[in-house]
Amino acid sequence: MNNTTIAISEETKDIIKNLGTKGETYDEIIRRMCVAYEEFLNVQYKRFEEKHKFKKMVL
Repeated sequence: MNNTTIAISEETKDIIKNLGTKGETYDEIIRRMCVAYEEFLNVQYKRFEEKHKFKKMVL
């Protein structure tokens, strides 16, 4: 896998670093955050679907 450089502020770098554990790379932290966010969105979408279920009309 090739690496790349992304520009982030020192503050953002510190936030990401604090979310990680000892020995965890920034790539691992960011990937974990992305997976967690995707799972969160899926749960929210399912809740939305359940809350807004529409009953089919019988004509």
